[in-house]
Amino acid sequence: MIRDQETLGQLIDGIARFVRERLVPAEAELAETYNIPESIVQDMRDIGLFGLTIPEAYGGLGLTMEEEVLVAFELGQTSPAFRSLIGTNNGIGSASIVFDGTEAQKQRYLPRYATGELIGSFCLTEPDVGSDAASVKTTAKKDGDHYVINGTKRFITNAPIAGTFTVMARTNPEIKGARGVSAFIVDATSSGVTVGPKDKKMGQAGSHTADVIFDDVRVPAENLIGGKEGEGFITSMKVLDRGRLHISAVSVGIAERLIDDALRFAMERQQFGKPIAEHQMIQAMLADCKTEAYAARCMVLDAARKKDLGQQVATEASCCKLFATEMVGRVADKAVQIHGGSGYIAEYAVERFYRDVRLFRLYEGTSEIQRIVIARNMVKAAS
Repeated sequence: MIRDQETLGQLIDGIARFVRERLVPAEAELAETYNIPESIVQDMRDIGLFGLTIPEAYGGLGLTMEEEVLVAFELGQTSPAFRSLIGTNNGIGSASIVFDGTEAQKQRYLPRYATGELIGSFCLTEPDVGSDAASVKTTAKKDGDHYVINGTKRFITNAPIAGTFTVMARTNPEIKGARGVSAFIVDATSSGVTVGPKDKKMGQAGSHTADVIFDDVRVPAENLIGGKEGEGFITSMKVLDRGRLHISAVSVGIAERLIDDALRFAMERQQFGKPIAEHQMIQAMLADCKTEAYAARCMVLDAARKKDLGQQVATEASCCKLFATEMVGRVADKAVQIHGGSGYIAEYAVERFYRDVRLFRLYEGTSEIQRIVIARNMVKAAS
């Protein structure tokens, strides 16, 4: 997209100001109502947040990976539900089409994702399929010029408001692993598609997930992403590599927000006749948080730049996802500790963030899966 420092700076500054002036003041309402006000959703559309990563040829801004993570640092400074709403259109909900879709598929869907007219959602996880993503059980059987899809997907982000689902389904039952899986674009209004009740979650109020059930859903063969069977799992791994860097950057942004809040509280809170920020034990926690967040920021930027250079960054993306999401959990814990009893009270944002960040270590590949990916790639590289 930009690759021009002045223009990029204006974009980042504008998003930072939007987060600070529009989103942060709405955090309490979001936590109470579990919904993002429609006026904010429209503002997000108006400033182009739904199309940050959509290529310019299809109406988006076409951000590079480095530019995307710089934006994600800023979006992480507020409740993650705001980012989650636009996240699927910029990531897992559109990336399959961006990476591997046919030109007709790109022309049909990407411009509508870019404007926010259409919300895209990504359906990989199933009731019995999570970390073992290659074991997809949802089926897609060819029937003339259609495929018939049957199966259930679980924990699907933005499912209740989605206009389309990118569905990973097994087109060849004789191939049990990844090569039997294909990717499809399914219209949410298709007969046989049912979205379950919104999940009640530990945190991330306002970011809605739900089961999606496909019961004899007929999908035109032209909606097979890329027009080729057996490529779905490969496509999903490309999507997740980029998504892992994005989530890592969001984790950094939230950590930086938590550090700012904890520092401000520590400078105002008095104990033993002086601000607690002057007590060495508090200083040690603040210093550890700052160091870890800085390390994660450097990791994410390095991996993003390598990706923009065309290098394979599967290992680096997993390293970032592992470190940054574990890091923000530790920072959140220390931020609560610095706040003391106040950190356990909903009046302070740190209580909410403490619950919100727990999810980052689970979705788009658990910490355990990241360790497996990293180690396997190390062995492969050394062989």
